[in-house]
Amino acid sequence: MEPLTLTSLPLFPLGTVLYPGGLLPLRIFEVRYLDMVRKCHKHDAPFGVVALQRGSEVQRPAGDGGPSGDGYAQEAFDTVGTLATITELSAPQPGLLVIRCTGLQRFTVRRSEKLKHGLWVADVARLAPDAEVPVPPDLQHVSAALGKLIRSLQDRGIPPEDLPMQPPYQLEDCGWVANRWCELLNLPLEIRQRMMVLDNPLLRLELVGDMLERNGIRA
Repeated sequence: MEPLTLTSLPLFPLGTVLYPGGLLPLRIFEVRYLDMVRKCHKHDAPFGVVALQRGSEVQRPAGDGGPSGDGYAQEAFDTVGTLATITELSAPQPGLLVIRCTGLQRFTVRRSEKLKHGLWVADVARLAPDAEVPVPPDLQHVSAALGKLIRSLQDRGIPPEDLPMQPPYQLEDCGWVANRWCELLNLPLEIRQRMMVLDNPLLRLELVGDMLERNGIRA
């Protein structure tokens, strides 16, 4: 079956990895993103978050023209990213948008192009969502530790919208538990990307369990 494709999807290269079901707050002030974000919000359309391999989140002049001839340092990013949908938007001052996004489905870039004003767009193919795999008995402690953390934050009176993960809390699903731990743990960008790209949610959770063991985290 041919995967569902999206054409001319606007991309947002960032120094982070967005996971399906994850939260991403952003402050938007670059011209190349302000118009894109307004249009996405107006039409309830997604944009793509991809992890930067080279370059900066913010465009900076690369000297006299730079190697690209367009006056900006070259950017390179991973070809597997995550669709993001805007759930909240505010404009606290002119030239600044504050948004809150949720990660949707993963995708792979088939073709990308950098437009004249610096915005990247791409033709992408959506990747299959994680299969729903119950957490096995030998990994229940990984899920229990996450549940304990969520309850601890709730006991402090933190409202659900301010928690680092949003309900429903799918503590019996391998992919959901693994993704939330990958967001919480202090992992290098390269490892975060590798974990997000893994197709097997059980394997992802097993690797998370190994990381928690090394960090002495137990339920």
